[in-house]
Amino acid sequence: MNGSSANPRAALSSAMTDPFGRTITYLRVSVTDRCDLRCFYCMSEDMTFLPKADLLTLEELDRLCSAFIAKGVKKLRLTGGEPLVRRNVMTLVRSLSRHLTSGALSELTLTTNGTQLAKYAKELADCGVRRINVSLDTLDPQKFREITRWGEIDKVLEGIEAARAAGLAVKINAVALKNLNEDELPSLMRWAHGKGMGLTLIEVMPMGEIGSGRIDQYLPLSLVRARLAQQFTLTDLAESTGGPARFVSVAETGGKLGFITPMTHNFCESCNRVRITCTGTLHTCLGHEDASDLRKPLRASSDDMLLADAIDRAIGLKPKGHDFIIDRRHDRPSVSRHMSVTGG
Repeated sequence: MNGSSANPRAALSSAMTDPFGRTITYLRVSVTDRCDLRCFYCMSEDMTFLPKADLLTLEELDRLCSAFIAKGVKKLRLTGGEPLVRRNVMTLVRSLSRHLTSGALSELTLTTNGTQLAKYAKELADCGVRRINVSLDTLDPQKFREITRWGEIDKVLEGIEAARAAGLAVKINAVALKNLNEDELPSLMRWAHGKGMGLTLIEVMPMGEIGSGRIDQYLPLSLVRARLAQQFTLTDLAESTGGPARFVSVAETGGKLGFITPMTHNFCESCNRVRITCTGTLHTCLGHEDASDLRKPLRASSDDMLLADAIDRAIGLKPKGHDFIIDRRHDRPSVSRHMSVTGG
């Protein structure tokens, strides 16, 4: 699907298929690079954030998301930074919910650190959001402050309870961190499953300068799974949520455990997703420096013809996969942009 369409209007609704036959149906959109926490594996302590003037407006983000939905995106995830710190972000969520009503979009969801959920959970549910991911690496208040540099875990736990009370299904995402939370992962799983929440474990990814070496943080999930298998009965599940996680059921807890393994086993063969930053840059692969500017065609015309053509060109360049490496010889970021800019 490279180049211009002979029928520009057809390009607006044409499906997005990359050079390897993968159809793109999942869009992750960062609405801000800002966050109210500073998790040490994600950001440096003294982050320089983008000037607000560089960000797409909420109206532009709506138009951009809607163009992707017209081209076949069925699942839309809002991310950050922390999406709920973006000023007036709920107007965007409420506007995008029209695509749920029409049936064009199957799911509207978001990934959050949970600090703002007590304020927004009910409104999210009212907008048609049915499930959310909450990033939480520990239940220990002191460890939480160490990981986030200044966060208060009580705010997150309050937010999680508010989300559950609003009827939202909550899944916990935890980054596995060597010598920090690795011994806590079994208890974190029991806690999540005890509340009817899933847990997905994630390997550290080499993205952006963070002021410390990731070799000291990296914990392969192959090792984590082997350790868990000594205590729990893990059974592989065939199901997928449309993301990169591989799931197992845990007999002893009755819950579901996911593994996201960009380092030990990449998931590129089934990749159906692309990412857009808050400045309108499209990244077709998390682990590549590829970038396509969608802000320029978005602002160049009041219709979406130029935008649709730019999207098609970008999808036509989507790589087959990524090759993240973390070892003593490669203790540098694989890509220069921080995860908070890319959007998870």
